[in-house]
Amino acid sequence: MIKIERILCPVDLPLNSDGPLRYAAKLARAHGAKLCVWHCEEELATEGSVTRSEFEATIKKLLADSHSRGSGNDASSSLDWENILIEGSNPAAAITREAAERGVDLIVMCSRRRPLRAALLGSTAEHVYRHAPCPVLITHPDQQGEAAISSETIRPRRVLVAHDFSDYSELALSYARTLARESQAELHLLHVLALPVLSEPELAWMPSSVEETHHKAARALQNAVPDGEAYPWRNVKHIVRRGQPYREILAYARENEIELILMGVHGAGFGMRKLFGSNVDRVIRQSPCPTLVARPLKPQGPSLQIENSNDQRRIDL
Repeated sequence: MIKIERILCPVDLPLNSDGPLRYAAKLARAHGAKLCVWHCEEELATEGSVTRSEFEATIKKLLADSHSRGSGNDASSSLDWENILIEGSNPAAAITREAAERGVDLIVMCSRRRPLRAALLGSTAEHVYRHAPCPVLITHPDQQGEAAISSETIRPRRVLVAHDFSDYSELALSYARTLARESQAELHLLHVLALPVLSEPELAWMPSSVEETHHKAARALQNAVPDGEAYPWRNVKHIVRRGQPYREILAYARENEIELILMGVHGAGFGMRKLFGSNVDRVIRQSPCPTLVARPLKPQGPSLQIENSNDQRRIDL
């Protein structure tokens, strides 16, 4: 069973969307977790910068407004939360450092849609999910799945796990099981087989070989969530497709109105894929719904180094 006891939600002011904050707050209530709402200013105590009292009042109002849509109660009195104000010029590095220092179990943040040429340079969200010491849930201001966060608790109706049979996708599946169990959601397991390439022997192109590979993948998916495993919802779908993984994941999510995608990430050593993008990058940039990137939790420790980090001054409110 996955435990979520501490959630970090970085916000930018003014907010383009309160979706990440609402998502984080409702997850915190569902798991009895502490919510840390975080903001970074390049320079504090200067003209135009947010003050401690302004930040506290803004977040308290946003939490109250978003919670009143579901229950009519004051969020500040029903949620264990705190505000953190940071001074620094590198928000991505500061977020990962903050998560490590506080032993955060999940980061919930927003990523803006960007033009293709800008995507080559990366984004704060992409830096965070590559280097964070915990899983990262990324939302977009213009995505579907609003029903999943419009009620008092998080209740996605359809959850998709992109499963490649690695330890990382098994971790993603563990989170999906927890979330699907809580919301009685449909659990979709998708594995994408690569298309045969010209350099492969002709035997790989034969229908019998293609069909056998498909059946092996289907059986492996069935074993990932065995039929004998007792789940109250018992609505698990196993899907095998062929093609480019990110294209098939995005297409399946749109076709089936998926409200949460979960993927495993294989670490920070992306090499040239940092320039051209990985499957995870492309899914995050184009996903029609929130995406949770599963990473193993890293133990808290003073020896953790965050690249390109600057000196920061933290103010806990």
